[in-house]
Amino acid sequence: MDKIDIKSLTYGRLGALLSELGQPAYRTGQIFKWLSLGAGFDEMSDQPKALRALLEERCALHTPKVVARQQSRKDGTVKLLFELHDGNRIETVLMKYHHGWSICLSTQAGCRMGCVFCASFDPESARDLTAGEILDQVIEAGKDPALRENGERISNIVLMGTGEPLDNYDSVMDFLEQVTDSRGVNIGMRHISLSTCGLVPGMDALAEKKLGLTLSVSLHAPSDALRDRLVPVNRKYNIAALMAACKRYFAATGRRISFEYAMIGGVNDSEVCAHQLADLLGRMNCHVNLIPLNRVAGSGLEPSSRQDLLRFQEILTGRGINATVRRSLGGDIDAACGQLRKRNATEG
Repeated sequence: MDKIDIKSLTYGRLGALLSELGQPAYRTGQIFKWLSLGAGFDEMSDQPKALRALLEERCALHTPKVVARQQSRKDGTVKLLFELHDGNRIETVLMKYHHGWSICLSTQAGCRMGCVFCASFDPESARDLTAGEILDQVIEAGKDPALRENGERISNIVLMGTGEPLDNYDSVMDFLEQVTDSRGVNIGMRHISLSTCGLVPGMDALAEKKLGLTLSVSLHAPSDALRDRLVPVNRKYNIAALMAACKRYFAATGRRISFEYAMIGGVNDSEVCAHQLADLLGRMNCHVNLIPLNRVAGSGLEPSSRQDLLRFQEILTGRGINATVRRSLGGDIDAACGQLRKRNATEG
């Protein structure tokens, strides 16, 4: 009999399991809290030994281990490489801002989307993470010395690491229910951002849930001809389909959409591109996040010059588009998604 992945269970499903095992309802809250702390069955000191033994027999409970850690000397950014129980490795990033610590989570081991500027593309070995494996990144990264030395905790989550969250929809939705539950980790939905490269059916399904999180759309180009090259999913869901989905999302939720735009020198950073982008977004309630490209070995792509980046921003703001430049973090470590995982695999 396959064991139940207990850390992937939402509160309601955990309660159903314990009821099936003949346990009183109050044990659900106790065990859910222990799981949110990353405890093993033997550490659940307020639970009967017989129940702990039964849970160990019926359930799988894995904890990832840190196999590589990098910390930026410039800004304190921490990048962790976790090894999962099956040997797969995933990256997680801790970033310090004035409002506290944010964590960038992976939702897949490898990615199937193939964006040309990303080091995470790995269609052969990519697999979805379970809700528990996504949650574990928050739990275990929260124990990192960078936070513990000052008694700090993670306050914001961005689902922008390796993988496409809406390509792993069910697990990501379960994770969101778990991580926002006040009986567990308890990070509010308005402190969570989810990034998608434009999977329209997933965006529509997310809109129906009206979760209150921030939806970030990885746009990176103002035209189909260019976006087809940079973000291959555009060949299935083109810009017109994507913009229509964005408008439906705003109509359903009232939540402003953030558009991510990686600034690539000589590719998508011209004044023409800036005006095309302003034409595309001009009537939308949105924000544009201009991201200095992280260099990825072998891609042949370079970040825009500071001058071109600021000129691009100036054109957008001059056209009434709310546009900011993301602060570049972790520049002295393997900053781009997938870099540490790929380098570690090569060295191993």
